[in-house]
Amino acid sequence: MFVLKLPSWLMAASLVTAGCLPPAVADQPVPEPENPKPGAETSAQSVGFRMRSNVLPSHPIDPALEIAQKSLAHVKNNIDDYTALFAKRCRVGGELPPLQFAHLKMRNRKLENGSIVAPMSVYLDYLKPSSLKGREVIWVENAYDGKLVVHQGGLAGLITLHLDPEGSLAMRGQRYSIQSIGIEKLLEQVIEVASHDRNYGECLVEIDDDARLGQHRCTRVTITHPEKRDHFRFHRAVVLFDNDLQLPIRYCAWTWPTSPGGKPVLDEEYNYLKMQVNTGLSQSDFDPANPDYRYVD
Repeated sequence: MFVLKLPSWLMAASLVTAGCLPPAVADQPVPEPENPKPGAETSAQSVGFRMRSNVLPSHPIDPALEIAQKSLAHVKNNIDDYTALFAKRCRVGGELPPLQFAHLKMRNRKLENGSIVAPMSVYLDYLKPSSLKGREVIWVENAYDGKLVVHQGGLAGLITLHLDPEGSLAMRGQRYSIQSIGIEKLLEQVIEVASHDRNYGECLVEIDDDARLGQHRCTRVTITHPEKRDHFRFHRAVVLFDNDLQLPIRYCAWTWPTSPGGKPVLDEEYNYLKMQVNTGLSQSDFDPANPDYRYVD
């Protein structure tokens, strides 16, 4: 029987979200997901029974959806900014590129009375692969005429480019634009997809609050759709939540095997490693004129 002990930050509000697996180290491959445990769907319901005073969830995905909602509320209410080692890859045109690593600075959008008082702001400094090393990218909501401010590495770094974030140059080799980056956007996407999946059956959910990422205790949520259906986005998705930060630090998704008995196919993964929250980032952290950056006038 699958057993779940929820960490205190989840028990307090009886909320659950989609989590992540321990992140890949450097270019090590992502571990193949295991087959879902027998009775996982029933187990998810029994978890809901314990969490909700003997009231079963309407759908097996509800506990996972609640975790994501809890985490998103925490981000909106308590997280102004963060830094992280960002590692990601996603399949584009059928090809899965190597992991891309970058130092990330992120400031969340904040509203007061419906007005933006702190715009969403992003700074990326790419570390690898070698084709991207040295690239710096800045994007600030409603600033720089809506453009990405890009400094390339190597000899190409002698100029600064201003690119449409949705244009062909900025989107080359990318599935999503920079406007979709960040923990808040990840959680919103997880909630949207989970809410959509509530309309259908064939959903197995497993939650483990004792997953490990280095020395960090995490809650791992695994959602599996055994059968390929047009209305499902993935075969299996895994999200790892850091129990102390109350934030997702890794998301991975696989599509269905391409042959009977084959392995699931890794489709995308996003990692937020070495995360530090509420570091006091300012406007200068998202300004090409910052003397610590390598932009050229």
